[in-house]
This record gives sequence, structure tokens and C-alpha cells, in this order.
Amino acid sequence: MSVENKTKITVDIYGQQYTIMGAESSSHIRLVASMVDDKMREISSKNPQLDTSKLAVLTAVNAVHDYLKLKDEMDQLQLELKNVKD
Repeated sequence: MSVENKTKITVDIYGQQYTIMGAESSSHIRLVASMVDDKMREISSKNPQLDTSKLAVLTAVNAVHDYLKLKDEMDQLQLELKNVKD
């Protein structure tokens, strides 16, 4: 995909400005940034001693954990659907 077809937007995540480029709409990019910001603030409120780097890593670990759970659920549902069709 060429640079012309990408969305470029500046977002605020945990008090820092980031310029993000992607194929998705600006509203999608804003939503992702907002969800990351929310998760960082949630983790920070429970662990106020964490520095920003550790907070970012824990946020990433949480996001990947959630992704893997959803992927497992989707795989299971696809298997069940395949079994129903057969």
C-alpha cells in the first residue's frame, strides 16, 4: 500500500503525543489509541509505582492476552460451526 492511501493522525496516549500511520480510518486509529490510553491508566491506578516503560509492557501483555483469549474463542466457534455444517 502506498503512503498516499494511509491515514496519518496524531493521538494522545498517557500524556504523550504519537503520530500513527495506518490503512484504517482515523476514527479506528483514535479508538485504538483511546483503548490503549484507558488500559494504561487502569493499570497505573492499580500500580502507581510503575514507570512508563513497565506500564507500557504490562499494557502490551494485557492486550496480547486478551487477543489470544478471543482468538481461542473464535477458533473454537469456527470448529463448532464446521462440525454443524458437516
